[in-house]
Amino acid sequence: MPDRAPQPVDRQLPTDEARDLISLARDIAQREIAPRAAAEEDAGHFPREVFTLLSRSGLLGLPYDSEYGGGDQPYEVYLQVLEELAAARLTVGLGVSVHSLSCHALANYGTKQQQVEHLPAMLGGGLLGAYCLSEPSSGSDAASLRTKAVRDGDHWVIDGTKAWITHGGIADFYTVMARTGEDGPRGISAFLVPGDAPGLSGAAPEKKMGMKGSPTAQVHFDGVRVPDERRIGEEGQGFAIALSALDSGRLGIAACAIGLAQAALDEAVAYATGRQQFGRPISDFQGLRFMLADMATQIEAGRALYLAAARLRDAGRPFAKQAAMAKLHCTDTAMKATIDAVQVLGGYGYTADFPVERYMREAKVLQIVEGTNQIQRMVIARHLAGPEAHRTG
Repeated sequence: MPDRAPQPVDRQLPTDEARDLISLARDIAQREIAPRAAAEEDAGHFPREVFTLLSRSGLLGLPYDSEYGGGDQPYEVYLQVLEELAAARLTVGLGVSVHSLSCHALANYGTKQQQVEHLPAMLGGGLLGAYCLSEPSSGSDAASLRTKAVRDGDHWVIDGTKAWITHGGIADFYTVMARTGEDGPRGISAFLVPGDAPGLSGAAPEKKMGMKGSPTAQVHFDGVRVPDERRIGEEGQGFAIALSALDSGRLGIAACAIGLAQAALDEAVAYATGRQQFGRPISDFQGLRFMLADMATQIEAGRALYLAAARLRDAGRPFAKQAAMAKLHCTDTAMKATIDAVQVLGGYGYTADFPVERYMREAKVLQIVEGTNQIQRMVIARHLAGPEAHRTG
């Protein structure tokens, strides 16, 4: 079978600096990430050294202010870098997205003093973050979280358990939502908790279908003391902070999904044009040609959708509906594209000798994280038709 290298995505980028960033991301992806992805995922190895390299290269804080070590890049550029990284290995792309999500609260709601003290290390100092919202009994219903923070003088004492935390147990800092007041969304506050805080511990990582190199674990808080100067925003503002972060985080998931789908398409095209059956490449058969055409069309549509949402965000306009649409469409596209890529490769697609079986296993989680796709449909419908009418009795 001939070696058909995938063609780089033809991107519309706003500046020469953005083009340089994409080139840098591609170089790191091809040189440092992709060659080791299959073996390290199979072994469950988390590539912390890659994140250190990304931090040194200025790729771990792209959408944040350069005053604090960020890259001053618009979201439309950051997301396309994220897509390039995810195409090489989803564990890396998703990890960068989660790290960016974990920096959002401090960067957007922290005081000047907090930002000066903590952001440079978070954005460009080699630290890795985690975002703690979900709990064992509150996933989609995040406003019912039970982890508590109780005031004790000039400190808060946090007790509870967070669940499904990417980088749980290995992160250097955690952005934590905890209950400081009444039940419901108005009783939640946000805290920046160091990863080495006494009383903080990570459980054994979950045994997942895919993304085995990305640790997902419960994080336990047993009397963790946090000074009040590490509270982010006002008391009771935590849920609003969490939701604002998720709108941006959903765009990160959308970009990762398109990166994964593009990788699956590239593998399917390479196989179909090289595999001979009945005396000609299987890409000559209309059934397969149409599958490839449909995959490519949905991927392009997803890329356009997440970039349109990102440009709204960059312009300071509302983008929550479009973020939900992008997350929904792009992750569904990743699932369909990876399934179809396995089908194009036939029996080979079902083996670990080719990466598409791993892509298919990885795609599934993207329909679940940062709000399931059923939740995305609820968000979109609320923007169209208003809140649901609750009935009692």
